[in-house]
Amino acid sequence: MATLIGTMILAIGLPAWAGITYVGLVRARRGGGLPRPAPPRSPRSPARKAAYVAVAAYVAGGAVHLYGLSYMPFLFPEDACWFAVGIKASPDSSSALPVSLVCHGIEVVPWWVNPGLLTLGATAVGATVASVALRRPRGAR
Repeated sequence: MATLIGTMILAIGLPAWAGITYVGLVRARRGGGLPRPAPPRSPRSPARKAAYVAVAAYVAGGAVHLYGLSYMPFLFPEDACWFAVGIKASPDSSSALPVSLVCHGIEVVPWWVNPGLLTLGATAVGATVASVALRRPRGAR
């Protein structure tokens, strides 16, 4: 029973005491008043939202493209077909855009990579254009 009480004191009481002490030190340093609330943030403009969508689409498109490029033959081309299809031979063709690797007539890159790149690229460009078009001049409110 004593161990349970000691554990509860250490688990609950000690952090609470440390927090109360820290708040007291902060208030003493600031002059004893309550901390000032942060000023209200202005709501996000449509241009900023479009810019966030554009950045997310650019990052996701880069990740999908890197994933597609992981299938490409770089140093040893025959190893790309060996690991992907199980055939020890050089690839018939390979391309970075559109992402493609063909080994003995078999397309190795997943089917969704190129449509995903197209969709994310269109989204990124559209959101970039929208963020520029929706931007307000500096003086306007």
